[in-house]
Amino acid sequence: MRILITGGAGCLGSNLLEHWLPQGHEILVMDNFATGKREVVPALPRLTLVEGSIADRDLVLRTFAEFKPTHVVHSAASYKDPANWWEDISTNVEGTANVVEAARRAAVIRILNFQTVLCYGRPESTPIPVEHPLRPFTSYGISKVAGEQYLAMSGLPFVSLRLANVTGPRLAIGPIPTFYKRLKAGQACFCSDAQRDFLDMSDFLAAVDIAMTADAPDGVFNVSSGAGHSIKEIYDLVRSHLGMAADPDVKVVAVGDDDVPSVVPDPSRTHALLGWQAKVPFEETIRRLLAWYDAHGVSDVYSHLAEPKS
Repeated sequence: MRILITGGAGCLGSNLLEHWLPQGHEILVMDNFATGKREVVPALPRLTLVEGSIADRDLVLRTFAEFKPTHVVHSAASYKDPANWWEDISTNVEGTANVVEAARRAAVIRILNFQTVLCYGRPESTPIPVEHPLRPFTSYGISKVAGEQYLAMSGLPFVSLRLANVTGPRLAIGPIPTFYKRLKAGQACFCSDAQRDFLDMSDFLAAVDIAMTADAPDGVFNVSSGAGHSIKEIYDLVRSHLGMAADPDVKVVAVGDDDVPSVVPDPSRTHALLGWQAKVPFEETIRRLLAWYDAHGVSDVYSHLAEPKS
């Protein structure tokens, strides 16, 4: 395959690089390094880096025309500043439209999109079926839904994976790196009163491999374990991993206005149509990542949520 990955220097994109390069595919990464890391795109045969934003229509069209991808993985997204609507619109909406236009011109075989499960907003029940109405209420969620819907109406052969919290090397968002970094530094922590679904990177990669095959069905799929775990469970596991005593008195606070108490997607349709299901147990998933942090550390930690007011 000739695979073009937008946002290829981010967590998901970089793990896909490590997964696919040994298989002999030609890969081009587009990234503006707003959150991605330059060092994860080394100078290697069969790997090309184009630095820039997918919001740059001329750059996107030129890059696609020159590389001639057979497959596109659309992983680029703006999320790190919830108050910066214009950047979210520029990247997640206009940037996606640019990628769609370029993919049409290149007659790509398949485009794979990564979607946030925040697309569902505050769900009526959990686990959340993939048919649940889309009710995003944050800039990140709204702009990502708009991008996915433009892709769906494009006529391109596409798969959009609505992802649980994919957990693996270089993860720089969410409670796991936050707790690890703060506890290592001796800083105080609090837990939001929320439940999330955590998915091991190996299970994510297996789902992507299936979605990229020529005979995989098009459409939208939840990629998740289907099981919810509290943020307090994550906190307890991080403390245990670091050899720290339990902290039964840690402050547990209500979720903010820009957050959702429970986000647990239902993967049953994905099981039925793609033949995929998560295999790595929750605790092993978390401990694998913590062991990676032991070896490599945690640098930046981002969030799509606003800073707590107090």
